Amino acid sequence: MANVRTAFGNSSKDVEALAVGALGRCGRSAVYLFCKISLDENDTLKRDVAATATEGPFEELLHVDIFVNCTGYRHDSIEASIEALRARASSADLEFDFTEDKSLFTDEHLAKYDAIIFLNNSGIILDDTGKTALQNYLNLGGNFVGVHCAADALRDTPFFGRQIGAYFDYHPALQESVVEVVDNIHPSTAGLPARWRLLDEMYNFQSDPRAVGAKLLLTADESSYSDPGKRLFDHGTPHPIAWYQERGAGVQQGCVAGRSWYTSLGHTIEIWSDELFLRHVFGGITWALASKTTRAFNREGKVGNPPAAV
Repeated sequence: MANVRTAFGNSSKDVEALAVGALGRCGRSAVYLFCKISLDENDTLKRDVAATATEGPFEELLHVDIFVNCTGYRHDSIEASIEALRARASSADLEFDFTEDKSLFTDEHLAKYDAIIFLNNSGIILDDTGKTALQNYLNLGGNFVGVHCAADALRDTPFFGRQIGAYFDYHPALQESVVEVVDNIHPSTAGLPARWRLLDEMYNFQSDPRAVGAKLLLTADESSYSDPGKRLFDHGTPHPIAWYQERGAGVQQGCVAGRSWYTSLGHTIEIWSDELFLRHVFGGITWALASKTTRAFNREGKVGNPPAAV
C-alpha cells in the first residue's frame, strides 16, 4: 500500500498532496478514511496549506471523525456512501476501519481530530456529555462538516443549529432537479456545471443560513421541480442548498472558531456513485481542514493530529 501521508516540500510550490483521515460510523460500523488528494497550482486549499508548511515537511495524517448515527429516519444510502468512499479510496491507496461508539464523544477522544463530519444523522444522537464535548471541540478550533440529513439532528441543541447553519424543515417528493452554482471558485463547487441537474431531495429549511453568516455555494432552481408543500419558515432567496462558514457560528464568544461546511445533497444511493457529487463532498472536507485552527496546520492548535517534522 502506498504512503498516504501529507506530502510537503521545502517551499509552498512543493505542496503536492493532502492526507485526510476519517472515522465514520454507520449502524454498527465506522470508517477511517485516509484520502490522498492532488492539488493544482491555483487551488485555494493548496494556498492555505502552503502557508502553514514553511517550517518543513510533515508526516502525520489529518484525522477526521465521520459520525453516522440515527435515532430517527435512517437513510438507505448510508451503506452506499461508505461503499462509494471505499471504492474511491482503493484506487488512491486509501485505508478504512469500521466501528461505532457514540460514547467516544468526549473531550479526550475528539481532541484527536482536525474535523468532525456528521453524515446523514437524524434525531437526538448525543447525550448531554456528548453535546458538551462537541461544544468544547468547536470552541477549541475544531472544524465541522455536515451532509444531507445532518440538518435533522440535535434539534434540541442551539449551538449545533448555528454550527450547521439551519435545521431541515421538509422536502418535496424525490425528483430530478437543478441546482445552480453560486461560487465556482470554492473547492467544493469548482468544476461543477453552472446548472447541475441531478436526482436528489431539495431541502427546505427552518431558517436562512445567511442569518448566521453562512455564504451560499449551491442554490435550488425552484422552477425545475414541483413542490406543493406549505412553507412555514423563510429560508431566504435564492433557495439555499449548500453553504460554508469561514468561522462556525456554533462557537461560544471569545473562543477559536474553525470552519463549517454543509451540503443538503446526498439522499439517494445513486448519488454516491456520482463523481461530481463526490468531488463536491471531498472539496468541502478539504476546505474545512485548511482552516489553520487545528494542530495539523497550526502548531499552537488545541485539537487535531499534530504534524511530525521529518
